[in-house]
Amino acid sequence: MIRIAAVLLLALGLAACTDATQDLAGPTEPLGDFSLGYVAVVTEKPEPAKLLVSRDATPEEWIETVDGAMQQRFTRFEGERLYHLGIKVIAYSLPPPVVPGKSALHVAVTVFDDGNCIKMNNKAHDIMVIQVFESRLQLTREEQMQKLAEAAALDMEKWLREMQESDDWFTEDYTPPSNAKRVQGAC
Repeated sequence: MIRIAAVLLLALGLAACTDATQDLAGPTEPLGDFSLGYVAVVTEKPEPAKLLVSRDATPEEWIETVDGAMQQRFTRFEGERLYHLGIKVIAYSLPPPVVPGKSALHVAVTVFDDGNCIKMNNKAHDIMVIQVFESRLQLTREEQMQKLAEAAALDMEKWLREMQESDDWFTEDYTPPSNAKRVQGAC
């Protein structure tokens, strides 16, 4: 009986760890002077790569789902300067229930500084989400997509905080690198 209770508690604990929006219920820790301007989500052409055994998802579904997750996470920041996010959905895996495999999403991110009219990262930053602990038995395809998009948004926030710490992004001390690519006609 004790073993069953221990396994049940472990399973519930692992399930709780997979909620990528859990932190959104609490107070928002500022991200320097970051305020979201817009999110532009596109997909690999003609469509994102479908990995392994996966259910289908259209480019339009990925654009809507990823855009919604990014809006949910990043519109809460109320900094003084506008920054824009360019996101490209590259690949995904949405295995059906009872089929071995892991849900996964690969996106590439570019951050644009509106005030300086530059790309802050000259090379797109790759974010790869793989759901290690998941229960697909009760998830629809749409719920799988939503969880992956929310996890990608959380990973993106963590990366932005790392860049703030290491390169002074979103601070008064930020100096654009001399090789920063200027954005033509957008500012």
